Amino acid sequence: MANLCSLNQWRMRRGFNTFVFRPHAGEAGDTEHLSAAFLTAQSINHGILLRKVPALQYLYYMQQIGLAMSPLSNNALFLVYERSPFNTYFQRGLNVALSTDDPLQFHFTKEPLMEEYSIAAQIWKFSSVDMCELAMNSVLQSGFEAEVKRHWIGRDYLETGQTEVHKTNVPLCRLKYRASTLEQEHAVLARMTSCGSDSLEQGSVA
Repeated sequence: MANLCSLNQWRMRRGFNTFVFRPHAGEAGDTEHLSAAFLTAQSINHGILLRKVPALQYLYYMQQIGLAMSPLSNNALFLVYERSPFNTYFQRGLNVALSTDDPLQFHFTKEPLMEEYSIAAQIWKFSSVDMCELAMNSVLQSGFEAEVKRHWIGRDYLETGQTEVHKTNVPLCRLKYRASTLEQEHAVLARMTSCGSDSLEQGSVA
């Protein structure tokens, strides 16, 4: 990770694009891998084990760390569609997107990502707006340069956090709902943190 940070700093100074640290985490194994990824990664692949650690899942939500998930391969190896947390994550506002995993092994066409979208739409009855939001999240999580992302989702997405409706087909009301809900959660945490620090100060004075 230290080497990647140094390389990214070197590339940034020269105007090059930087590499995104997106480890394979939370598909199987110990949930401590997800804790380490939370501290170091900009996004991860999979993350289905977050369903077992609600507190950690909440942290991923608060920081909007990307989860590039592959329900089709998960269904074949670890978790059937009925138990997949993908839809739950999406409804709760986590930054989820669809991705492929080992397409030569688990997919049957030349468009493996389309298979993931098709299956998600059928299994969880996603609307066209839901599908567009997932596609928008894919762009946000990607390692493309900011200029490329501006072209696809909106000129001011970095400054305002809002994308352009005519480019993403995600209604403004949904974007505002996602943003306001996250903002309220941050406000609650800030208030609780402030109350806790006040209590500590009073205790030290006493």
